[in-house]
Amino acid sequence: MEAFAVTEHPCFFREAARRYGRLHLPVAPACNMECRYCSREYDCPNESRPGVTSQLLTPEEAAARVAEVVKKDPRIRVVGIAGPGDPLANTATLETLRLVHARFPQLIKCVSTNGLLLADYVLQLKAFGVRTVTVTVNAVDPAVGAAIYAGVRWRGAVYRGMEAAALIWSRQAAGIIEAMRAGLRVKVNAVFVPGVNGHHLPAVARAVAALGVHMMNIMPLIPLAGFAHLAPPSPKEIAFVRTVCRQYVPQMDWCRQCRADAVGLLHAADAGKHAYCVT
Repeated sequence: MEAFAVTEHPCFFREAARRYGRLHLPVAPACNMECRYCSREYDCPNESRPGVTSQLLTPEEAAARVAEVVKKDPRIRVVGIAGPGDPLANTATLETLRLVHARFPQLIKCVSTNGLLLADYVLQLKAFGVRTVTVTVNAVDPAVGAAIYAGVRWRGAVYRGMEAAALIWSRQAAGIIEAMRAGLRVKVNAVFVPGVNGHHLPAVARAVAALGVHMMNIMPLIPLAGFAHLAPPSPKEIAFVRTVCRQYVPQMDWCRQCRADAVGLLHAADAGKHAYCVT
């Protein structure tokens, strides 16, 4: 069966978002980083934000879910794993990709990760059909990153503060480089935290552009957890930062900040019917 073109990925190509859909498989509950904006403590079927799912799936259940959804909706082009934790911190991710790729080789496989372990798994990801990767890079300056990341677990040790932030960016850069070398298409997500990294996002754009990243997606903060006291950036603030960052790397401005179990189209006209949970 002929593989779908990567240009049919709705999160990488604007026109694809109007025609093609994606399916996120919630198989990865564990995480190796503590981000101050992250909360996975509650779930509502009508809530759309990263890290939320109504049900965790085993790899076998996930493969069955793909079969069910693809049969019902031929517009599905992408099977992604984006949580609810970090995909590469969970062995279930690779097993899920293996099972899905064996049954549905034509579908585009996608992983969204914090990048800490990306360099270690690029070749396995590619072998299991992954063609696109999204890495969340919120800071390249350890002083800024230390305000966003509470800590990181890396090779049996826990790091905090600027040491953790420096480690995170170094591993993200290494992972992006390896992914680019393997021929994967790479997008970078960045959470815009007002008063913390808003001024710093152009530096992030310059840094990831130098690594060859194809696209950047600046997402507004959803005030939760350690940043619950902050207001999200205004549309005007986001538009301004995107304009500045667009000088260095193309910008995605149609993101829906999808759940870990999202299914269907991203386009605004269909979001209410398709963009939420699969259960």
